[in-house]
Amino acid sequence: MSELATNRCEACRADAPKLDDDEITALQKELQDDWQVITRDGVRQLERVFRFDDFASALAFTNAVGEIAEAEGHHPALLTEWGRATVTWWSHKIRGLHRNDFIMAARTDKLATEH
Repeated sequence: MSELATNRCEACRADAPKLDDDEITALQKELQDDWQVITRDGVRQLERVFRFDDFASALAFTNAVGEIAEAEGHHPALLTEWGRATVTWWSHKIRGLHRNDFIMAARTDKLATEH
């Protein structure tokens, strides 16, 4: 498990700096390989597709991600389909990536190993 998964999210302010390329590269090395940095509507985001045997398992995982997101007040985009769940983290206030996104991605990886 990544050490990131044990970190707390910090309050993200609208004036918080976005991560630069070097910071993103360093933090991405602490995650499972399947996470991708994508740009959607001009906003860099961290996204991974998790695969499951059926819809119920994907839904249970999605709900578990929702619970950790609500506990931290940091919410991803979640897409649940038959046999898969796509999780996309980014910081809405800064329209880009913050350390919190990598912390939550690491926690998402931890959840995936439990499901």
